[in-house]
Amino acid sequence: MTGSDDEAVADGSADGSAFGAAPARRPIAATPNAEHGYRVRAGQQQNRSSGAESRLSTNTHTHSHPRRRGGRAVHRGGHPDAGPWFRLLDRDRRLLSVLAEHKVLTTDQIAALEFTSTRRAQDRLRKLREMGMLFAFRESLYGGGTSQTRHALGYLGARLIAATRAEKPPAPGAYALMLERLACSPTLAHRLGVNDFFCGLAAHRNPARHRDAALPGPVAGLTQWWSERQCADAFRLDLYSGETVGLHPDGYGCWEQNDRTVRFFLEYDTGTESLTTLTGKLTVYQRFPTSEFGILLFSLHSSRRETTLRAALHRAPSGNTPGLVIATTARDHAHPDGHAGPVWARWKPQSDTATQRLHLADLPECGPRIAHHTGTGQPYNEAAFDPGAPDIRAVLDSNRARAGITDLTAGSDPSEPIILENDS
Repeated sequence: MTGSDDEAVADGSADGSAFGAAPARRPIAATPNAEHGYRVRAGQQQNRSSGAESRLSTNTHTHSHPRRRGGRAVHRGGHPDAGPWFRLLDRDRRLLSVLAEHKVLTTDQIAALEFTSTRRAQDRLRKLREMGMLFAFRESLYGGGTSQTRHALGYLGARLIAATRAEKPPAPGAYALMLERLACSPTLAHRLGVNDFFCGLAAHRNPARHRDAALPGPVAGLTQWWSERQCADAFRLDLYSGETVGLHPDGYGCWEQNDRTVRFFLEYDTGTESLTTLTGKLTVYQRFPTSEFGILLFSLHSSRRETTLRAALHRAPSGNTPGLVIATTARDHAHPDGHAGPVWARWKPQSDTATQRLHLADLPECGPRIAHHTGTGQPYNEAAFDPGAPDIRAVLDSNRARAGITDLTAGSDPSEPIILENDS
């Protein structure tokens, strides 16, 4: 996920700044100020000698200028400007929607989603930053060089996304603080790794590289991509005892290929958690009707880690979970198709040895099947289901969970998948 990229020439100076000004030893996100109708308060003045600029708002000049009232800067309302939204391409809008939910992507990940090459992605991303749509930052590496540029939703982009969803826009100061925390987060590498997993699958639908992906017809490839936040909201089980059983996977997805639909929960391992912690997660998956929504995938950082995890699952009391399908892979199993290729090994209680590698589409089909729709407002979610749908709520019904019943409706065949029709 890290390494040098040639954006030092295209995006800024060689010192790691995405704008060729601020030093890159640590990510810096200045508070939005004059260009969004606010002035920097005392104690927050920018260092003009260093040339630092706000990375949240660049040369847009689309908001009204502030006026003074009682010695304070006040934004003059009544002058909205949605013009920047209509200067965006469809792929720009898709990118902003993805960043609004998944927070941060690298240049290569964005190129895999929407562009034919990294260079074309760099050129367009630079323009989006100049419009104030994106916020970019890098990190200096020990021994020299910088990480690849990371991109998050800029303040103007966040305002426009909020407008399209009829939501209240974020406050400039609070949004700047959120971006600073994102850039300096100790879990940033893990978040980027999870997003890289899904971007690799979504790349099979890149309309710039795969022209057939843009043609009318059945959608194949990645048709659902939920973040950890969406999973936490959707997969909750409230028991009569007052206890809440909730899943917190790193992501949830749906892969469709060759008339097969594989839904899965993703646990993305970077090697920082102990094997006891990893195997302990199965306890929650046992208590939840996991098999009614998908299989469980473990993505490990190395083959050695995969081997030790499979052995640990074999020893763990929670490893023998009837009905729960588990598959593992190591990210050093390189294949041209990435995680969609034959890199997955099913885990079975009878043996902890990976004897056969399967394509993602060849793993067991579990979870609901619904008609494709476009009503979610998010890319790569044509097969996303509504957590509040009656059939979905039936699976999550606390009384049925306490009774140990995991079939779909009273008298139904648990081997039959959920069939939902979506009006949108």
